[in-house]
Amino acid sequence: MLKTDDKGQGITRVVVAMSGGVDSSTAAALLVEEGYEVIGIMMRLWAEESEGGATNRCCSPEAVEDARHVCQILDIPFYLINYEKDFKHHVVDYFIHEYASGRTPNPCLACNHHIKFDLLLRRALSLDAQYLATGHYARIRRTDGYYQLLKGVDRQKDQSYALYMLGQKELAHLLFPIGDYAKDEVRAIALERGLPIAEKAESQDLCFVHDNDYRRFLRTHAPEAIKPGPIVDTAGRVIGQHKGLPFYTIGQREGMGIAAPEALYVLEIDAAGNTIVAGTRAELGRRELIAHQVSFVSGEAPAGPVAVTAKIRYKAVEAKATLTPVDENRVALTFVEPQRDITPGQGVVFYQGEVVLGGGIIARTAKGGLPLACPEKIMARMTEEFSGTIPLHLRGWSGAFRRSFRRASG
Repeated sequence: MLKTDDKGQGITRVVVAMSGGVDSSTAAALLVEEGYEVIGIMMRLWAEESEGGATNRCCSPEAVEDARHVCQILDIPFYLINYEKDFKHHVVDYFIHEYASGRTPNPCLACNHHIKFDLLLRRALSLDAQYLATGHYARIRRTDGYYQLLKGVDRQKDQSYALYMLGQKELAHLLFPIGDYAKDEVRAIALERGLPIAEKAESQDLCFVHDNDYRRFLRTHAPEAIKPGPIVDTAGRVIGQHKGLPFYTIGQREGMGIAAPEALYVLEIDAAGNTIVAGTRAELGRRELIAHQVSFVSGEAPAGPVAVTAKIRYKAVEAKATLTPVDENRVALTFVEPQRDITPGQGVVFYQGEVVLGGGIIARTAKGGLPLACPEKIMARMTEEFSGTIPLHLRGWSGAFRRSFRRASG
């Protein structure tokens, strides 16, 4: 049965973001079988070659041919669109800048935000498509005209973490056809339909780094960002030398090169002072963080503190926390248990059950730990620590929030 638009007029057109892999190919196959008019589009994002001539798997000639072949089998159009300039600006340059600034970026979040679900979505709509579909393991639920973003059924492959920036406007035009399937089911579907990529290996973490060696990539593209400097302990004593801030991340143990009674880990990275603070494993735990560039799927932040679970990295285990709005751009998270490796630059995503509430970028941790029973103290300290960074026009709003929060908390 052919899928028609909301008015029952004409076949519903869907653009599928093709990668040459099993997930996007199976998504396209399922949509064709459901009666949609499907168009396959692959984005050319990065064309760096290694000294040995190897290319990045995400944009390699082999990946392009795999995607083209799948579209031929499905009898749908295939287009290759060049987004290299945009990708370099929004993803690669950001990646380099963040590492040079002592933060650990997640380029997949930047790509989803700026490329897939902005530029490509707008391209799909310009082609009179009603939807853009991708091979993400996530789901969308529509209730009374309101959209919720849900985890994928396959919790091991769930990719909702990387989609937290999606809002109502985007979700209204997105489809995730494989979100209700497990990975082995997706491969089985591809095999049943004779798709040649059914047994293809998983894609790499850094699609634009052919060997997945980000240190080599930074040496090649940003040698000026790699400057040796001191490693200090928590008392400020110099105990060693680092090889360059981009080579370190919070919680890292390898590469310290320091003889000590206990193993030492990276606790903090001070970009301004080109300094790394090292300490023991016991000193890694933090119970509070501030996230900025926050967005909520609903389009509205909670009115006050709310219980959530949160992931501080893509593969992290969700942890119970209380989310407290700080201002219109930031939230504070207070965890029930100390969390290791809270890393500025990484995404943090907020959940309630299987529902994604939203997320943001970790700006920093708050030192020390306060019990959850002290929300007023948390707010007071956050205001004291961050008042210098709150724009003047928001400080009055922040004060009004604290007053209303005080009344609500009794």
